[in-house]
Amino acid sequence: MSKTSRLTPGSPVPPPPKPEQRPVLGVAYMVMAGLLFVGVTAGVRYIGTGLPAAQGAFIRYAFGIILTIPAFYVLAKQPLTRRQWGMAGLRGVVHSAGVILWFYSMARIPLADVTALGYLTPILVTIGAALFMGERMAVRRIVAVGVGLVGACIILRPGLREIGPGHLSMLVAAVLFAVSYSVAKVMTDDIGPVPVVALMSLTVTIGLAPAAIPVWQAPTGEQWAVLAGVALVATAGHYLMTLAFREAPITVTQPVTFLQLVWAVLLGVLVFGEPIDPYVVFGGVVIISAVSFITWREARLKRRITPPAPATKL
Repeated sequence: MSKTSRLTPGSPVPPPPKPEQRPVLGVAYMVMAGLLFVGVTAGVRYIGTGLPAAQGAFIRYAFGIILTIPAFYVLAKQPLTRRQWGMAGLRGVVHSAGVILWFYSMARIPLADVTALGYLTPILVTIGAALFMGERMAVRRIVAVGVGLVGACIILRPGLREIGPGHLSMLVAAVLFAVSYSVAKVMTDDIGPVPVVALMSLTVTIGLAPAAIPVWQAPTGEQWAVLAGVALVATAGHYLMTLAFREAPITVTQPVTFLQLVWAVLLGVLVFGEPIDPYVVFGGVVIISAVSFITWREARLKRRITPPAPATKL
């Protein structure tokens, strides 16, 4: 007699078995997601200084609202508390500022620099969890965080080269994205991921409007098309990233995000004529190695704090 046939009326039904994970497919999804995310940076870099950073970011997120309309249906059925609306508003303000700075950096420093410094966000999330959320920092994690910060110093090389506004704005953007992700994690625990995505699209678009309107200039048809493509590619990239997490543990998919730096270097060299900077590549390797170690330790301890690198910008 099967186990199911012995269940008596009113007894709890066991949960369905989790689908078997397929790590190779998960890695493939993450590789494709990484290519799409680099496509996002390429589109923003192509726009360059042709539009003000705030306006470019506003148009990108306005298109994003159209692509996330189904998520608003879920949000409409789930009333939020005043606290949840406050957290959504806080995240919108912080993420809006981070996106403006990211767009600004993309127009002024090489793609590889932006990508490598973006890997700092998971490190900063880990630091914030210890400082503001009471998360215990074991010695191994402290060492890994320190290694990640050393990687940032290798990229920037303070004292050995001039650190321009583009690098400084990217550093501040990484901090703001870390704050945004930390707020999003708390909200996701309360209301689930779909409403959080919908709220971010809405609040960031609203948050960008006051900065975009004063500097607004008429975009060309090409600029409209590129920014619409950026929104579409970003949405597709995050969908593939979700599929990757379903098929493989994050400890397997996290190191694959390093390939984004490889694609960014190749794109910068082949399309935008940027020279290969070995310090940036090496510093990126150091940072993602530290992030991967922290992720592995969290998996061993069955905790989930450090985000995958692309997840923080959504």
